[in-house]
Amino acid sequence: MASFYDEIAANKRNSYFLIFFVFALSLTVLYAFSYLFFYGSDLGLVLSIILAAAYISITYFYSDRIVLSLSGAREAQKGEFPYLVNVVEGLCIAAGVPVPKIYVVDDPALNAFATGISPEKASIAFTTGLLSTMNRSELEGVAAHEISHIKNYDSRLSTLVVVMVGLIAIVSDLGLRQMFWGRQRSEGRGGSGGGIAVVVSLLIVVIAPILAQLVRLALSRQREYLADATGAQLTRYPEGLASALEKIKKTGSVVQHASETTAPLYFANPISVGQLFATHPPIDERIKRLREM
Repeated sequence: MASFYDEIAANKRNSYFLIFFVFALSLTVLYAFSYLFFYGSDLGLVLSIILAAAYISITYFYSDRIVLSLSGAREAQKGEFPYLVNVVEGLCIAAGVPVPKIYVVDDPALNAFATGISPEKASIAFTTGLLSTMNRSELEGVAAHEISHIKNYDSRLSTLVVVMVGLIAIVSDLGLRQMFWGRQRSEGRGGSGGGIAVVVSLLIVVIAPILAQLVRLALSRQREYLADATGAQLTRYPEGLASALEKIKKTGSVVQHASETTAPLYFANPISVGQLFATHPPIDERIKRLREM
């Protein structure tokens, strides 16, 4: 059986593999888009890649600020939330990671999330509903789970996935709109070869977002199980996290300002979706695994 350290190392390797896979998928979509929008022009493809690179760079490096802003998070002052700050600082010392910036989201739902591209640039946020409901061991369990995401580089991985999948969705949508607008008519494309290329390009822009989403969902669920296990190891009390999940199941985790884009970052599903398209594994299964430790 692999150790926790092996799992963390594998997570880092998987992040690079995922980047390569989704990057290749992104290039394929960009090529299809350039064919539909720029009639296969090499200049159009180059322009598409430049714009995509700019989007990825800006979104990736400013992702934490974007997520915190979209979530309506405010920095947790030690004078207002001494209990929370104390818990996070203590767990970070135990985990051997820098203390992230701590934020609070004014929302009655029970939830939390971590974001940032590295442990040195990470942020962690908790809803006021969670802070008012959890006892110390439950809060420690949730905080340890989110700190584990930071330590395991899940926050960076999730950010990369969100950015790349978002790019694929945007480009695919623009490609489909261009097709429906009818500006890509086949005049001057050179017969049946152009028609086949159009069909292939359309298939790519339709299938790529679905494939990217499936990869994102599967990876997100696996990382949640790993963070649960690592968090339980950190607190040495799996029951605290299991009890927190039970309260969340009973009270609810749907956050007002959450979206499909930010959902993978949260502790529990922050939006109302069926389990098939959920970014997190079933709560009952997470509780079961914790109590079997």
